[in-house]
Amino acid sequence: MNILRTATLLAVMTALFMGVGFMIGGTGGMMIAFVIAAATNLFSYWNADKMVLSMHHAVEVDETNAPEYYAIVRELAARAQLPMPRVYLIDNAQPNAFATGRNPQNAAVAATTGLLQRLSPEEVAGVMAHELAHVQNRDTLTMTIVATLAGAISMLGNFALFFGGNRNNNNPLGFIGVLVAMIVAPFAAMIIQMAVSRTREYAADRRGAEICGRPLWLASALDKIARSAERIPNADAERNPATAHLFIINPLSGERMDNLFSTHPDTGNRIAALQAMNSEWSASPGDTFQPAPQDTGPWGKKPGKKPTSQKGPWG
Repeated sequence: MNILRTATLLAVMTALFMGVGFMIGGTGGMMIAFVIAAATNLFSYWNADKMVLSMHHAVEVDETNAPEYYAIVRELAARAQLPMPRVYLIDNAQPNAFATGRNPQNAAVAATTGLLQRLSPEEVAGVMAHELAHVQNRDTLTMTIVATLAGAISMLGNFALFFGGNRNNNNPLGFIGVLVAMIVAPFAAMIIQMAVSRTREYAADRRGAEICGRPLWLASALDKIARSAERIPNADAERNPATAHLFIINPLSGERMDNLFSTHPDTGNRIAALQAMNSEWSASPGDTFQPAPQDTGPWGKKPGKKPTSQKGPWG
C-alpha cells in the first residue's frame, strides 16, 4: 500500500510538472517537461540523500568520535530490525534532525549539535527513533523526491515569465497560461509537498515511540525542539527551504497552525497523541510490546553515574 501511495504521489507530481510545461510551451513544452521530470526522479533516487546532507554540511561520525550518539542509533536500529544507517552530525545550534536515503539499506540519519547539547539522552533516543521510523516506513525516498520535484516546478514557474510570453511559441493559453504556470503550479506543488510531510509525521511519531519504548521521551523532545526552533535560526535551512519538511520540526519558523499550509502538524497535537499512546500502554500491561527498562541501554542513567559527555568532530 505504501509503495502504491508513493507511486501515485510521484505520478501526480510528474503530471503537474508536465502541466506547467504545457502551459508554457504547448505540446513541445509538455514533452520537454516530462523528460526533465523523469531525469529529476532518476537523479533524486540515487543522489537526493547526498544532496540534502551536503546542503546542511553534515559530517559522518562513528563510535570513535560520537560514541554515545552512535550507540543510541545502533541500539534503536537493532530494536527496529533495520540495517545500521550512516550517522551524521550537523554543526548547528538549532536542535533538529532528519533522515534520508532511498531505502533502509542506504539510509542516513542526521542530528544537529544543538539537539545533542540541549536534549537528554532519552529525548535524543526518542528523536532518532522517529527518524528511523521514517526509514522503516520508506518515507525518506518519497519526501526527498517530492522536495526535488517541488523545487523544480517552482523554478519552472519562475521561468514562465521569460519563456512563455513569446507569441511565436506554442503556448495554447497565452498570457493566462503563463500566469497559471507562475503562480498556481508552484503553489500546488508546495501544497502537495506540505501535505505529504504532515500525513507521515504522525505515523513516524507512533512508530518511533514503539521503537524506543517510551512515547513521552519523544513528546518531551518535540516540545523542546519546537520552542528552540522559534528562537534559534537555521541558516542552511533558510537557504534551502525545500528541505524543511524533512526535519522533525519545521526549521524555518515557529508555525503553529495545523492546516494544509504548514510543513508539519501542530506540535501540541503531536504531543497529545503521544501522551494518549502512553496512557494506552499504561492501561494495557499485557501489551505484546515490551519497552526496554529505563536503567539499561546507551541512554540509561545508572545510579551514581552521570551520562558520558558527547564528543564529536566539533569538540
